[in-house]
Amino acid sequence: MSKETWKPDVFETLFQKSHDPWDFENSLYEQKKLARVLECLPARPVSFALELGCAIGVSTLALAHYCKRIVSVDASETALHTARKRCEGLGHVTFIKAFLPEDYPVLAASGCDHVLISEILYFLSASDIQRLAVRVTQSLKEAGCILIVNWTGPTDTPCTGDEASECFIQACRDLQWEPDLSVRESSYRIDRLSYVPNSQEGESEPDAES
Repeated sequence: MSKETWKPDVFETLFQKSHDPWDFENSLYEQKKLARVLECLPARPVSFALELGCAIGVSTLALAHYCKRIVSVDASETALHTARKRCEGLGHVTFIKAFLPEDYPVLAASGCDHVLISEILYFLSASDIQRLAVRVTQSLKEAGCILIVNWTGPTDTPCTGDEASECFIQACRDLQWEPDLSVRESSYRIDRLSYVPNSQEGESEPDAES
């Protein structure tokens, strides 16, 4: 198993072969997971959300009901084409093609209140996860929050879902962003982080749900 970040052409090939390679549209598992993610959103409506790894826009469309403005990012132009069609007519949704963390949309993301990072961290190397954490926290308002979602089953990616989650959380803790909610289901986990001025690691434990 390579520890290097997967390149964007891997994802482009996946979406060219199948418009929905992870069955976001029809999978009961994906539908239940998305509903759980929406339950973990902070106070609604969210003024400005950044979605990293939007794929074909299923989650984007769901988020659009709770957010006044959304910037959604993916590395695959084919996936983004489908996402744009799905969200056609929604003037408060913008899509950007970017390979993370290298092409993180610094200007477009600046001042966001909420960041959703769903099912992409384990495709990154540990060092790239740390780089992404820095850029995400720099984009957020201090009153904002981060939601990370990761599959915890077997994988051939650079990190497991748990490794990716813990790497991102530790990088955020170094920047004074602490977990305030942790949800663990049979095959995925959701972690929410918020800014805690002068926080110290281990000072408090996040709320746990199952």
